[in-house]
Amino acid sequence: MEEPEQGPEESQQEPQTLGMEESCQQLTQYLESILHDAGEAGLDVSRLAPACRGLGEALRSFQALAEELVSYSTQLSKGDLSQDFPENSSCLYGGLKNLHANLKHLTWQAKQVTKGDYSQKVLHLGEFSEAFNTMTQQLKEREDQLKQKIQLAQRRAEIIESYTDMLVELLDQRDEWLLVVDRETREVVHCNKRTRGGEEGGSYCDSCQHRLPIQPRLLEWDASERYRIWEQEEEERGGCYRIISFPIEWKERASWVHIVMDVTAEKMKARHLSDQIYQDTDTGIRNRLFLDEFMGQILRERQDITLCYLDLEGVSDINTAYGRKVGDAYIQNFVEIVRKNFRSGDTFARIQDDKFCLLLTGNVKHLIERKMDEILDTFQRDDDRVFSHECNFKYSIVEVEGESNMLTLDKLLKEAEDIVQKKKRRHRRKRSSFELQDW
Repeated sequence: MEEPEQGPEESQQEPQTLGMEESCQQLTQYLESILHDAGEAGLDVSRLAPACRGLGEALRSFQALAEELVSYSTQLSKGDLSQDFPENSSCLYGGLKNLHANLKHLTWQAKQVTKGDYSQKVLHLGEFSEAFNTMTQQLKEREDQLKQKIQLAQRRAEIIESYTDMLVELLDQRDEWLLVVDRETREVVHCNKRTRGGEEGGSYCDSCQHRLPIQPRLLEWDASERYRIWEQEEEERGGCYRIISFPIEWKERASWVHIVMDVTAEKMKARHLSDQIYQDTDTGIRNRLFLDEFMGQILRERQDITLCYLDLEGVSDINTAYGRKVGDAYIQNFVEIVRKNFRSGDTFARIQDDKFCLLLTGNVKHLIERKMDEILDTFQRDDDRVFSHECNFKYSIVEVEGESNMLTLDKLLKEAEDIVQKKKRRHRRKRSSFELQDW
């Protein structure tokens, strides 16, 4: 059987009204939803029991207040102080409105502090007030300290500038060069030798008659020391210069100052005096003092070296028979022959009247032995130069291995001397044997 059709009025049934207990449950759930997420909470007041509908409307008003309160506090927590204060007079807004006002005032105070107004104070905010006020006090003290340091720095700068001017004035009247070089551009910004009317800059140095040969080295110079004294040689002319260098602010440009003195003559004199101290005046070769210092360095550095000890025979006999001048000629002849057979870089020294020492780098005993035989042949062919006296010398060779050597120079010479004395004894025994056979 077909069911009868329902009319429109019959299909639109009114919502069923809840009982008191169910209405209370709905209100409780609605309140919890508001507290959890006000934007998602919802309530159909028309379904509540008539006695509960007034409370439902009140909770819906509370929901709108909660949504506005959440939006306001969220923007405030993000630092948005540009929003207007809520017009709602609910007590729930009281604390946030006060916080909003305080933050606005603190923002203004912070801006004042950045402008140097350290008199700003914060009150009635507990620990924050104490922290803020301490900060402004420390900033004020720090500013006072910085001002004092700035004043001291300015005073020092004035003093340095006055000293610089005085130094420039003094050096302008002396022979030393005063070059000021910009640390960044490497440009000469001042030179006391500049031509009259010359402009400040590097251009005048190109044609200056006092141009320094070592100027390129000064332009490249850079060091971490605050003050340094150094020397630079100029190979082409053999000149030597002593330089005093230090940093300075030159007319607001970070620069190096170089005070340059020509010490070529001084160095040449020092070298001449040094040569005299370490030179044997009779032969022109090195003396025992030089040998002591030179071998001291060699032994400290543990270098390998070959020492040849030479004992020139017959000097005292020639001095007695022919005089000291002939004896000196005999020694000089020997020295000249030895020097011709070795390099100029080898060290040849006289350690006593008729005792000599030859030093060659490395262990080259075989080379020295071959050379000594050649020297002896040459020396003995020159008999006529000393009244046909028999020319002779004895030698010994000691190889010094730097890493394992434990002997001093005196002990090395003693060892070499012992070897020579053994050779002399063997020679005397051999000569005596020949004389006995002849007899």
